[in-house]
Amino acid sequence: MLRVPGQVGIYVCGVTVYDYCHIGHARVMVVFDVVVRYLRASGLHVTYVRNFTDIDDKIIQRASALDLPVQVLTEQFINAFHEDMQALGVARADVEPKATEHLAEMQGMIHTLLEKGLAYPGGGDIFYAVERFPAYGQLSGKNVADLQAGSRVEVDGHKNNPLDFVLWKRAKAGEPQWPSPWGAGRPGWHIECSAMGCKYLGDSFDIHGGGMDLLFPHHENEIAQTEGSTGRPWVRYWLHNGFVNVLNEGGEREKMSKSLGNFFTIRDLLSQYPGEVVRLFILSSHYRSPLDFSQELLEAAGHGMDRLYSALSGAKKRLQSLPDALEVLPEQALLGGWGDDVESFLAAMDDDFNTPQAIAALFEMAKKINRSAVSDAEATEADALGQGVGLLRHLAALLGLLGDDPDHYFHRQAAQDMPSAEIEQLIQKRDAARLARDFQAADAIRQQLLEAGIVLQDSKEGTTWRRG
Repeated sequence: MLRVPGQVGIYVCGVTVYDYCHIGHARVMVVFDVVVRYLRASGLHVTYVRNFTDIDDKIIQRASALDLPVQVLTEQFINAFHEDMQALGVARADVEPKATEHLAEMQGMIHTLLEKGLAYPGGGDIFYAVERFPAYGQLSGKNVADLQAGSRVEVDGHKNNPLDFVLWKRAKAGEPQWPSPWGAGRPGWHIECSAMGCKYLGDSFDIHGGGMDLLFPHHENEIAQTEGSTGRPWVRYWLHNGFVNVLNEGGEREKMSKSLGNFFTIRDLLSQYPGEVVRLFILSSHYRSPLDFSQELLEAAGHGMDRLYSALSGAKKRLQSLPDALEVLPEQALLGGWGDDVESFLAAMDDDFNTPQAIAALFEMAKKINRSAVSDAEATEADALGQGVGLLRHLAALLGLLGDDPDHYFHRQAAQDMPSAEIEQLIQKRDAARLARDFQAADAIRQQLLEAGIVLQDSKEGTTWRRG
């Protein structure tokens, strides 16, 4: 049941902005983009909150290594995140709060926890006392006694218990810091989502999501902080997407890491495949299951996307133009016998967002469209085919797919074969034209590349490109 009938509040843990996003981040964002799309299509009013962590040890270290102010670094990668998400068809959340803009809310929650005896000071830091929250471990199924027995000797002697976690960190020389009642410092990581979730969705809301890696300790700690502070149950439903496994040449699963040479950013993938192909690949596995990643599987997703667009292309030739996607799904049997496929799609999505089964329904519709399978005696073939195309596009849109015109899609596919060296040469010509203030020639080159599916991004560091 929903907290408020007809309304859904959903909070998803966003990214820590110190580098470009990778395939693991893409999975989280695509999965919950589909969840939000489908809930809204089901008639629910959704408030979607997805945060940015813009202060963190990794951010500070990266900014120092690049000799950049922290805020400059984080803004750079927030912009990069939005560019990547746009290419993947991931819509912006309704609210995208930054941690550094919500310090008052975090400090307010910490103050309440101190008053209730659930937090304590130690060496200038403020810690959460895990043992004082009896429900700790219920989400992840972990036992506090077992965790204590298995924990290593705690380096920080200011903690009462090795499981206790920091809510507020004392200031260190050369690091960003903010004033607080306990001295200058910065927030711990876990307190961010608790404070921002409560601010925008209230002390209790419906859905909290994120990757499986956040289940423990991050989400466990969020529950302890928030429910300890408010005294109320916080989240009704927790959704966690599975890990991404990289398959090596032998078909064995490996952890994605730069040292193994199997680390892929979203930009790496978008330089080889259209965003819709990457999206189809991600949705071809149930969100709770592990996602096996390999170039071969991405190629298979590309062939699948081609099949769907081929159905639209063939229908377009027979119909002269494609009908718009239907805005409302008819409740009764549909022209041309499409009702079973629609019901299969909706049943799959109603079954814990089973996107692999939903995609199978799309392929079945595409197969029928290719065969012009129509059966309604009262409808013309064109009417039935047009209805099937409209329904296919409508259902696919709920997954963020088939948003392109098929002619444009295949034109861009052909452009995937444009060698990188040729692209770089055109960019150099454009740079020379801009330097000579021949902006008409520079714009013409940009347009030439755009029509070939190559998107340029200008910055102070120069021009980068990706296949759109």
